[in-house]
Amino acid sequence: MLARALGPLFARLMPEVPRGHPAIGLITLNFAANMLGLDNAATPMGLRAMRELQSLNPDPQTASNAQILFLVLHSSSLVLLPVTIFMYRAQQGAHDPTLVFVPILLATCAAALTGLLSVAFVQKLRLFDPVVLAYLGGFGVLLGAMIAMLASMTPATLAVFSSLAGNLAMFAIILLFLLAGAWKKVPVYESFVDGAKQGFDVAKDLLPYLVAMLCAIGVLRASGALDFLIEAVRVVVQGAGLDTRFVDALPTALAKPFSGSAARALLIETMKTKGVDSFPALVAATVQGSTETTFYVLAVYFGSVGIQRARHAVGCAVLADIAGITASILVCYWFFG
Repeated sequence: MLARALGPLFARLMPEVPRGHPAIGLITLNFAANMLGLDNAATPMGLRAMRELQSLNPDPQTASNAQILFLVLHSSSLVLLPVTIFMYRAQQGAHDPTLVFVPILLATCAAALTGLLSVAFVQKLRLFDPVVLAYLGGFGVLLGAMIAMLASMTPATLAVFSSLAGNLAMFAIILLFLLAGAWKKVPVYESFVDGAKQGFDVAKDLLPYLVAMLCAIGVLRASGALDFLIEAVRVVVQGAGLDTRFVDALPTALAKPFSGSAARALLIETMKTKGVDSFPALVAATVQGSTETTFYVLAVYFGSVGIQRARHAVGCAVLADIAGITASILVCYWFFG
């Protein structure tokens, strides 16, 4: 249903992909998993989508426009329901695990929009096409209305609204899965088990890349380079007369583009050392929920199909990450002071 609904949009953004091609459905499933905050579940569909797009690629060693757009949108990580962030906060004893729901939503929208605009600029996509404008305009109107509504709330009301929206969305999604399964007569439990089996196979294939990334992050932290960089940023921020509380969340922001596991460990470390509801921990959770493991995704997705020349994929994806991190910091100051 999502693939059919988004088909006209993808036809304009990825003109080299034929209508009804299997890649569109897989891309949609990948985006849907990302929207639910299930980044690990998104990987199998993403890898299959990349293989389908590779079948249309005239130069197998060079990333096509469609592959780059897909990867940048995937790495900009549009998350509508950050389930894993709620789980991490709950495990660390947060009084309200869903407190960061709306901040993550706003920050991830900023990252996704930046990624789309940057790729559209390089690839000269027709964003002023009536169909594209209708999709983006509708999304923009909804987002603008939400921001206008949030701007009229006090910080205390914002926190309550974020919590309530997160809890209702979580419950509604779970209920929707069960109702859809019953309506379509899908054996939900058996399907879940089959998916889990496939997940283990995917994890086995990705393990070498994950080990390499974790080793690189481990060397960076053990050498003291990361701590030196953080302290240098703190000195610069203090010199500018600005608040420095967000600096303690930067380790998570710097690690996230390279390794989700390393960023997750740094997030949990920040929660434990600063307090799960402290300002640095809230910023780190928002960054974790609104950005993606950009370089890891580039290495795994392009590596899985033998692409050696990424073209403008890296620059556009990094730009989206910077936008997501910046928006996370600003939104947290807005919500939590």
